[in-house]
Amino acid sequence: MKQIVQDLKNGDTLLIDAPKPNCPNGRLLIRTQSSLVSAGTERMLVGFGKSGWLAKARSQPDKVRQVLAKIQTDGLLPTYRAVSNKLDKLVTLGYCNVGKVVEANGGQFIVGDRVVSNGCHAELVCVPSNLCAVVPANVSSEEAAFTVLGSVALQSVRLLEPTLGETFVVTGLGLVGLIAVQILRANGCQVIGLDFNPSRLEMAKSFGAEVANLGDVTDVVRHCRQLAPKGVVDGVLVATATQDNS
Repeated sequence: MKQIVQDLKNGDTLLIDAPKPNCPNGRLLIRTQSSLVSAGTERMLVGFGKSGWLAKARSQPDKVRQVLAKIQTDGLLPTYRAVSNKLDKLVTLGYCNVGKVVEANGGQFIVGDRVVSNGCHAELVCVPSNLCAVVPANVSSEEAAFTVLGSVALQSVRLLEPTLGETFVVTGLGLVGLIAVQILRANGCQVIGLDFNPSRLEMAKSFGAEVANLGDVTDVVRHCRQLAPKGVVDGVLVATATQDNS
């Protein structure tokens, strides 16, 4: 079967021929119909793979401390070999998958069910049955592929505990941010969307949000208060994947 993987050592994204996964008890074997690219997470993995040794170390200081401790106990050469082996792996990409069950060894599922799961980008995926859900007949596979990312946005909104008529700011209008905008609007809330990207701002606006381009606003807090119907913001959701504090 075909599968998309990431080489952590050099950053190459590869389409490989992989063996069909086994399907032990408690799992489903699913033939993929659609899978969604999580731009933030997968771009981060690709960027990590393409970065040099020093950049990799800077991005994971906790791992650096583990390496230094291993050098003290095991020595430099064994530690170097261990780190090289760790990086010399192909990592699966993707966690938003929709497909039909071809083998059912767990849960209340049967062969032929169309399900959503956290399976990767591959023709066949093997996933624990408790991480799967049947897709309703009136929902397309392309729409259902947003379920896992949608659950991230939904949990964020739940933590905000929005009530009718409140105003919330969503900073970062990537996939998760734009889904959160729609959920907040469906909850009867006013939404202010912030980003640098004009096309994302336009999309948020089409969903009913007030928007502001961070590149054009000098005082963001004051601007949001001006956009808020009562001059008050009830909460902020930060949906960004960047090291840039601007």
